[in-house]
Amino acid sequence: MNSIFRKRCFLIPLVLFTYQLTLAQSRVEESFNDGWKFYKANNSTFFTDFDNGQKYFESQGQWTKLEVWEDVNLPHTYNKDDMQKDRNFYEGKAVYQKTFTPAESDQNRRTFLKFEGVGAVAQLFVNGNYIGEHKGGYSMFTFEIGHSINYGKENTITVITDNKSRRDIIPINHFLFPVYGGIYRPVHLISTNKTNFVVTDQASPGVFIRQKNVSKQSADIHVEAKLETREKVYQDVEFVVEIKDNTGKVVETKKQPIKISPQGYTYINEVIKLKSPHLWDGVRDPYLYSIESKIVSKGQELDVVKQTLGVRSIELIAGKGVFLNGKKYPMFGVTRHQDREGFGSALSFEQHKEDMMMIKEMGATTIRLAHYQQSSDVYALADSIGFLTWAEIPFVNRVSYYENDNAKQQMAELVKQNFNHPSIYIWGVHNEVYSKTADEQVPVLSRELSDIAKTLDPDRYTVAVSGYNVIDRPDNLSTDVQGINHYFGWYGGKIEDLGPWAQKVQKDFPEYKIILSEYGADGNIDIGQEELEAPKDVVTGKSFPENYQTETHIQQWAAIEKNPIILASYLWNSFEFAVPAWNRGGVNARNLKGLITFDRKRKKDSFYWYKANWNPEPMIYLANRRDNMRTHKQTKIQLFSNLSKVQVLVNGKEYTAKPGVNSKHWVVDAVELKTGENIIQAKGKSGDKEFTDEMIWNLK
Repeated sequence: MNSIFRKRCFLIPLVLFTYQLTLAQSRVEESFNDGWKFYKANNSTFFTDFDNGQKYFESQGQWTKLEVWEDVNLPHTYNKDDMQKDRNFYEGKAVYQKTFTPAESDQNRRTFLKFEGVGAVAQLFVNGNYIGEHKGGYSMFTFEIGHSINYGKENTITVITDNKSRRDIIPINHFLFPVYGGIYRPVHLISTNKTNFVVTDQASPGVFIRQKNVSKQSADIHVEAKLETREKVYQDVEFVVEIKDNTGKVVETKKQPIKISPQGYTYINEVIKLKSPHLWDGVRDPYLYSIESKIVSKGQELDVVKQTLGVRSIELIAGKGVFLNGKKYPMFGVTRHQDREGFGSALSFEQHKEDMMMIKEMGATTIRLAHYQQSSDVYALADSIGFLTWAEIPFVNRVSYYENDNAKQQMAELVKQNFNHPSIYIWGVHNEVYSKTADEQVPVLSRELSDIAKTLDPDRYTVAVSGYNVIDRPDNLSTDVQGINHYFGWYGGKIEDLGPWAQKVQKDFPEYKIILSEYGADGNIDIGQEELEAPKDVVTGKSFPENYQTETHIQQWAAIEKNPIILASYLWNSFEFAVPAWNRGGVNARNLKGLITFDRKRKKDSFYWYKANWNPEPMIYLANRRDNMRTHKQTKIQLFSNLSKVQVLVNGKEYTAKPGVNSKHWVVDAVELKTGENIIQAKGKSGDKEFTDEMIWNLK
């Protein structure tokens, strides 16, 4: 209903007519992101009640009227600069405030505020009334505010945020990645009728879609819904479910009459037999239906929830692979942090999409969204692109023994809020947290977290991740799948150790489901190095040449693809990201393991290595182009290409390129360089189209 029509409604004196018009209006969800004011306090500041719309804060027992505000729009973080420089960043409280005037005609409806993400603790006040608190910087949360606002008048919304590390909220520190402060994801104002799908069930959609007996012939689609009414008597309504194809055509409809109790929730389960379904088949064919669940009373739609539906079956078989709809699925995996230079975590949809499209260009088929729940936009993009997705909570890096309740809360939120995304195939319960025995906190809590996920969602797998290359640690035996983070040749051993390790795992644990959940090495794109040499110290070293990262990925991907015990692998990381506590590799506060620079403007050699291996589109790329200052007259050239034959010319002279570690790796040995500039060209054909690349090396 547009604003002009709303104004006309409450000017009409007929109360009954007004009520019917309002009743005819179903759920309305509006952006609540513009026109905020922001104030960053010092760490000693404690914000409290706001008297009659006045803004006050208390510091060291003194009350002061707050008048210095910055105008901002959401998403917004107050750490986009300092957390990307060094460890001297601000962590603490900040206040956001916004005024709005809801239509007077909405007073017979319900009003909610939904936050997609606030780092890391949020306290909500409406007109000075304390509504509630949410702990955790990555999950969504919703509060009902209709009893605290004045319809037809101006109202003040105040949100106090705090990203200071706490022992009782995961992650408990900023060591592996920064927890950016602020309302860094969008906010939504939701209005519903008094009879509606539940909005406040940990910000879930109130509708949960399960699939049974999926095949090309048919699929059983289970739609489970939670409904409630704020009317004083039972509501006789019709529960309607429509499945639409990707053109919007209704292909299946199911209806049933129900009574909604004025007390508690009313639970409903509808089963729809979908004949000859078009299957969601990952990147091969990410086909999406949509499901509309409706509450209808006397022909009027009281509420509707729209969700995507990807019909698929997923099975992990130890030692064989991942099978999507009964066919083996190539698990070409990457990881991703929600972090970007100059923006932090306050990213737009366009920025999320740009990240996902670069990952698609690489040829990835699966993505691990580490180490926390990411934006709902990212999961939706994964659905539409076709990435099989690993979603997890930020129980990571360290334990405090005070985080149990919050970890369980975030596990339930992750599953409930993302239940209907067909791309998600596995829930992650922890990453690199440890105990000495199976009786201690981590194994016990991991079992409980896995049980929460499996109870809420029996149809998906769970995974726990160890940073040791040991399969049977007690910390990681509570889930369906074992994840191993190991950086052979970086944090221990040699690059070539990955292959023998995988072979031993195959021998000793042939029936275990194993995923290589992280591997790789840092690489500074601005540091070239002629010789291949491992950094002497990967913790305090200040020079991480790119060529060592490139060699790591060349050798280790070649080993991964030869060892089927590794059901899936996830290189670390798609993008460089901030780590305030680090000063390594020549760039302060940066993890340089990304294959794409922090600003998204440059792609490293390793990016093109995976593109040659994973993306079937014809390509050719000369590696080591930034190692362009040469001292050896005789040298080696390597290139990445998925063409069947390549040609290499150095200063016009042709050399024969031979396959290296696999069919996408081409090597030319004993190339003769001349003093000064050397023009190196690579050529190849796919059909009638020629593909070329060129670089320049300089010999002293």
